[in-house]
Amino acid sequence: QVQLAESGGGLVQPGGSLRLSCAASGRSFSTYSIGWFRQAIGKEREFVSAVRRGDTNIYYGDSVKGRFTFSRDNAKNTVYLQMDSLKPEDTAVYYCATHPNRIITSAIRAVESYSYWGQGTQVTVSS
Repeated sequence: QVQLAESGGGLVQPGGSLRLSCAASGRSFSTYSIGWFRQAIGKEREFVSAVRRGDTNIYYGDSVKGRFTFSRDNAKNTVYLQMDSLKPEDTAVYYCATHPNRIITSAIRAVESYSYWGQGTQVTVSS
């Protein structure tokens, strides 16, 4: 069992930046598949970024590619999502999620591929 806790959300102006953190407890998730998702009010949960177990590639959703950056610090059992050039449409609750096994590439963007989820952190982009 692994517990995830997101932090770093808040209110930011358009064009600004935020860095989200997702800390894991219970066990190390350095070898797990890990994803970031977001959900805006009235919308379905949307894929943002992910890494697969055993894979060095980082996957990004089309709407965030070039603006968001996924990174990890295995020593701290923490992953990060650096968000730059934020837009009002980035406003959402951001979740991290993980799965202990390798996720096939075609399923990396699917919510149902992940076993454990954090509670989420609110990001609001507004002037």
